[in-house]
Amino acid sequence: MDFNGKTVVVTGAASGIGLAAAQAFAAGGANVVISDVNTEAGKNAAEEIGKKGGEATFLFANVAARNDVRDLVSQTVEKYGALDIIVNNAGIAGEFQPFTSYSLEGWEKVVGINQTGVFFCMQEALKVMEKQGSGAIVNVASIAGLKAMNRASAYVASKHAVLGLTKVAAMEYARQNIRVNAVCPVFTRTPLFESMFEINPAFEEKLKRNIPMGRYGRPEDIANAILWLSHDDAEFITGVCLPIDGGMMA
Repeated sequence: MDFNGKTVVVTGAASGIGLAAAQAFAAGGANVVISDVNTEAGKNAAEEIGKKGGEATFLFANVAARNDVRDLVSQTVEKYGALDIIVNNAGIAGEFQPFTSYSLEGWEKVVGINQTGVFFCMQEALKVMEKQGSGAIVNVASIAGLKAMNRASAYVASKHAVLGLTKVAAMEYARQNIRVNAVCPVFTRTPLFESMFEINPAFEEKLKRNIPMGRYGRPEDIANAILWLSHDDAEFITGVCLPIDGGMMA
């Protein structure tokens, strides 16, 4: 897809879905800001894009810190003159504990990054997009935003909240040429997800049985949908929470 002249911020872009999206935007000609808390991996990702002829910059940001998010957006606009697209991908899984055993510390950490972090990023991006009179936001939620998952109360709650934020912002900004959508991936082969199988190898086949297509998502599967929702070809689509799940929600 052609993104020439567009400026894109991707949070949590040092690996996994965020990295795949950043690489795809860059291949389409966009100016890409890779944001992450992993400075080394983020800088490496930006350098690799540059080696392939793309334009990418790394900016550190902890999305749970409002000042970090403000700096991320302001530095992006200062460098490239605009913020056309933001992909709010940064997130963590958190604890896997029975409901009554879930720790307050664990709850606050997951909600701070997955929910409040998305809220901060949306707020700051929308301020810029309002002035521009255009923009697109894609929030990376999860099928856990559409259904329950055992022992993951904070993660599920945070991803449901992301879908709520997506719908509210989509309604409020629909007449201002700003579109807000979300993707809801099934279990996707990212470094975080793979680490689960190292702890419990039998878990891999158990989870896969719930996916009608018989495989896990690939980062590229999710990135393709993110790019499409960000592109002008999807100009009449807003407020959508799109499952990318190999048929699981069916």
